[in-house]
Amino acid sequence: MFDARDLSSRVEAVREEHAPSTLVFDCARDFETLPPAQAEDLGLVVDSLSPATYPDEWLPPDAPQLLRRYAGTDFTIGMPGDGSVVWTRQTEPPVVLVKPRVRGSPKSFVDFLLAEAFVELGLEPSVPEHFLGFFEDGYRDLDAAVPLDGNATYQIAAALFDGWVGLRTREVFATWHDDHPDLADAWHDADSRLEGRVADLPRAIARGETDVADATELACAAIKHAIELPAPFAALETEAYRDHGAPYAIRWAEKTFDALLE
Repeated sequence: MFDARDLSSRVEAVREEHAPSTLVFDCARDFETLPPAQAEDLGLVVDSLSPATYPDEWLPPDAPQLLRRYAGTDFTIGMPGDGSVVWTRQTEPPVVLVKPRVRGSPKSFVDFLLAEAFVELGLEPSVPEHFLGFFEDGYRDLDAAVPLDGNATYQIAAALFDGWVGLRTREVFATWHDDHPDLADAWHDADSRLEGRVADLPRAIARGETDVADATELACAAIKHAIELPAPFAALETEAYRDHGAPYAIRWAEKTFDALLE
C-alpha cells in the first residue's frame, strides 16, 4: 500500500528546512479516507501511531457520518477535500502520502504540492490536521450560521480552514524566488488559471451558476496564491482572519449568509 517516494533535490531542500523527519510514501490506491486497517499498516513503517479524537459535542446533529468517524477513535487519515497530497501528525514521525491521482500531472505541480505539505507541517505554531481541530466547539456555531445541509457546511468549513492556512503558507512561498525559484514559479502558475474564475464569483453566484459552498472553496483555494478576492470573500484575505482564526470565520459566515438572505 505504501512505497517510499524519491524526492527531487528542490523538494528535499524544503523538507530539510521545514519538516526534516517526515516520511513520504506513494499510495497504491486512491482514497478520500484510508480504511482504518490500511491506515494502521503505517505502523509497520513509523515508530508509533496516535489516533486523533475529538469530543462528540463539537459536532452538529446533521454532521456527515464520515466526520463523526473521524472525530471518533478510528485511526483516520484523509478526508474529503484534502487533495492529492495528505499529511498527518498522527504518526511519529509525521507522514506525507501521495495519491495515485497525481500521475500525469506536471512534475513541477506535484513538487509544489509536496513542498506545500512540508511547509504546513513546519508552521509554528502548528496548524491542526483538519478543520475540526481549527473550529473545535465553534463548528456548531458555524453550522448554525450556514443555512445549508451538513455536507455543504462541511465543504465551507474545509474551505475556510484551507484559506486560513493559506494566509500563513503564502508568506513562506513568497520567499522562494531566490532559494527555490522553480517552486516559486509553480506557485505562481496557478494564478492565471484562478484569477478570472475568482473575479467572476459574485456574478456566478448571482446568476445561479455556482453555489456559495463551491464559490467559498474556490476563493479560499486562491488565498495561498495571493490572488485578490472580490466581496464577500475579500474579508477572508486579511490579517484579521490570520490572527483571529475560527471566530472570525464564523462571524464572516453569519454576515455573508445574512446578506444573501436579505
